[in-house]
Amino acid sequence: MTIKSALISVFSKDGIDELALELAKNNVDIYSTGGTKKYLENLGLKVLAVEDYTNYPEVFGGRVKTLHPAIFGGILYRRDNTSDLAELVQHKIPAIDLVVVDLYPFEDTVASGAEHDDIIEKIDIGGISLIRAAAKNYKYTSIISNRNQYASFTEHYKRNGGDSTLAYRNELALAAFNETRHYDTAISSYFSGEQKLELRYGENPHQKAHFKGDINGLFTKLNGKELSYNNLLDVDAAVNLIQDVSEKGKASFAVLKHNNACGCAKADTVSQAFRDALASDPVSAFGGVLISDTEIDLETAQEINKLFYEVCIAPSFSIEAKELLTQKAKRILLEWSKKEYKQPIVRSCLNGVLWQDRDLHNVEEEELTFPTKLKPSSTQVKDLLLADRIVKNTKSNAIILVKDGRLISSGTGQTSRVDALRQAIVKANAFNLSLEGAVMASDAFFPFPDCVEIAAEAGIKAVIQPGGSIKDNLSIDKCDEINVAMAMTGTRHFKH
Repeated sequence: MTIKSALISVFSKDGIDELALELAKNNVDIYSTGGTKKYLENLGLKVLAVEDYTNYPEVFGGRVKTLHPAIFGGILYRRDNTSDLAELVQHKIPAIDLVVVDLYPFEDTVASGAEHDDIIEKIDIGGISLIRAAAKNYKYTSIISNRNQYASFTEHYKRNGGDSTLAYRNELALAAFNETRHYDTAISSYFSGEQKLELRYGENPHQKAHFKGDINGLFTKLNGKELSYNNLLDVDAAVNLIQDVSEKGKASFAVLKHNNACGCAKADTVSQAFRDALASDPVSAFGGVLISDTEIDLETAQEINKLFYEVCIAPSFSIEAKELLTQKAKRILLEWSKKEYKQPIVRSCLNGVLWQDRDLHNVEEEELTFPTKLKPSSTQVKDLLLADRIVKNTKSNAIILVKDGRLISSGTGQTSRVDALRQAIVKANAFNLSLEGAVMASDAFFPFPDCVEIAAEAGIKAVIQPGGSIKDNLSIDKCDEINVAMAMTGTRHFKH
């Protein structure tokens, strides 16, 4: 498609000069409005006023400029459609082969802390409509939807002698729809109350980072410095874990480090649950994130206050506990609304984005099958289910060891399940925690019988795993041989 006409309507004029001058050099008719028209005219270019073709002036302080059939018809008409061509002539609509738009800076305006009315005025209506129209008609119309494309488009335009290729117009259309999606998402986020919080840095000091979302809908910050990138990841992991392990009538407490539980326990009181959770790995607990599903009382706060931690989360704190824990200015206290969030998990990957449903399935007792001759006791079943919920929230490859309603030890993020198990056993021994009578959970099936054999040698009496290996029988037979009970869930819990 040879470009003979262009509509230029941009907020930022940075970088537009070279493109506009190149178009003018090739005798392209340039249409424009308002400030863009004045800027281009100051470059010495002849610019046609949009209102001369719409026969309608800009109104409402510039809120309505390009929204007119005379403009959108010139963008959307199909060049190979006889009826469209006849209507174009009939209504004296100017053909538009190229649309250049740079949208109002909505996100920058929000980030600047501007007043609500000023933010609303930076919602682009005409620009977003021009982008969508030109992108829809990409077979015939080129669309530049961001000022970062000015230079690359100019290079393509020169290289092709004033033409644009269909493949390139397709690329531009894809970029345009990504632009409108991002823009609309930013507006939606603003209206839903989401914030964009600039963080001190990312995982490391040399990485920039920000948080975008409605964290105030989940927590009230009672004390401490601003949450960091790593804090937020650990808080997310902590909330997911404690929601999974909570049990009516019991107090549950967990300690997390680098998104993994280094302590987790259930007890009749929150103070006992904290002590049991801390005992699993008091070394890793240093600088960790603490979370309770029950109000933290003074007794528990006194124990917590002896520990250096980054964040402490609970649905509430007693007045005395709050007074004590807020004495240390930097330590973060979050009062948790216990509101659930179930949005999908999204992460960047390669040259795109990965999307998946959140793992919300918690296995219940009635879902279990017991393939071994020895069946677990009712107490063991409770421990097995707890272990399965903890392993669900632990980085793969993962092994979790539980006894009497508490996490004894874990092996996390290993390249083999055997390594994860051996890591867990070594840690338990290091803290003099007996594994005699403990149970084991694996996040995925056992392809060989080595794990159950190693576990039994350490004193473990029951295991829970999803099953599904073509060699399941090897582990089952080994359990029967060494008198270990096995439960199968049918649900794998990889966490990468």
